[in-house]
Amino acid sequence: MTKRLNVLFLPHPVKVSMFNPWGMDVVKTVSRNHNIEVLDYDKPLAPQFKGMDAVIDHGGSAGTREMVDAATDARLWQILGTGFDHFDLEYWKSKGIPVANCPGAFSAVALAETAMMFILMLTRRYPEARARLDEGELYEPMGYELEELQLGIIGFGASGIELARRAQPFGMKIAAIDIREVSAAERQEFGLSFVGTPDDLEKVVAESDILSLHLHLNSDTRHIIDARMLGLMKPTAYIINVARGALIDEEALTQALLAGNLGGAGIDAYSQEPPDISSPFFSLPNVIATPHTAGVTDGTSRKRAQCASDNVDRIAAGLEPLYRIDLD
Repeated sequence: MTKRLNVLFLPHPVKVSMFNPWGMDVVKTVSRNHNIEVLDYDKPLAPQFKGMDAVIDHGGSAGTREMVDAATDARLWQILGTGFDHFDLEYWKSKGIPVANCPGAFSAVALAETAMMFILMLTRRYPEARARLDEGELYEPMGYELEELQLGIIGFGASGIELARRAQPFGMKIAAIDIREVSAAERQEFGLSFVGTPDDLEKVVAESDILSLHLHLNSDTRHIIDARMLGLMKPTAYIINVARGALIDEEALTQALLAGNLGGAGIDAYSQEPPDISSPFFSLPNVIATPHTAGVTDGTSRKRAQCASDNVDRIAAGLEPLYRIDLD
């Protein structure tokens, strides 16, 4: 029997409502094997971190330098999320505290379902259809069936794979781009019509009827879809982003849509959050936009809570935590 550790959960510092279910799932799961407390932002910080073996940080947005300075007993700083764009990782490294996240596999199903929702809503031209209904008009607009349309998946990791799993039964032709070698078994399982490397990006962008982005954001992928790439797309094509907003040059995307050079867009993530809702982008009839909720599901909450709990169990057993992001 491993020793029960002391764990501190940092809830979202602003959105108190997010404690249900995110915080509740963490408390429920971790408390089976360990002692867990929830940080009270209205009380002095240092005493609350004293004696805490592990810290679970909601999304990486709750932690501050003052907190990590106070976490002198911590052997793990667990981010309850995938991205760490706004996390001061270099400072945590200087403190020598292992930092881990909950990588994409734990939200992959949720992201893939949202991408599939965008695909169906865009091809059936949902905003236009609803506007016609509100005006009492029936039988328009004309939609598009998915069978034989090419879906280009840029980034064939966890969420890209789950999207392929859902798109295949619709009879779509699926092309995938990734930096890794996609196995022959995966090609067969998902009926991939084409598999390429980043060198083949232009080909897939130009040939796809629907382009869906499933990439991490870094210096190589920022604005990977820029004005030039948008210019390669079919004027009837749709672009979908459930990953990171800055993967797309949003100004270039808005201009392409305003000029009628794209069929539409389904966007869940933005380079600036919250986005400027007054942008003409959000009033276009061929845009489906959601407030960064692709991964916000009950399943993602439970899976991430289990991921965090498993890592606490590992350090209690003297093992290295999984999914460390502080290692070069």
